[in-house]
Amino acid sequence: MTDSSGKKQLLHLVFGGELENLSEVNFRDLSGLDIVGIFPDYASAHMAWKAKAQQTVDNAHMRYFIVHMHRLLDPQTDASIKG
Repeated sequence: MTDSSGKKQLLHLVFGGELENLSEVNFRDLSGLDIVGIFPDYASAHMAWKAKAQQTVDNAHMRYFIVHMHRLLDPQTDASIKG
């Protein structure tokens, strides 16, 4: 999993949706989830997450998340990778 520059890709998924309540992560409508995108590193994923979170700040039930896909794809190396 390396990009064209030879740097290891640490893929991150940013997505969000409206929660049923604020005490659990259960989405109101799974078909309405907002898939922001997949990013090559944590820094760019965090920028996208922050932008979406700020756009929806008026809706207390709206939440965005960052999923560390690289940890799911290669759990053996998870302990040695930060970010």
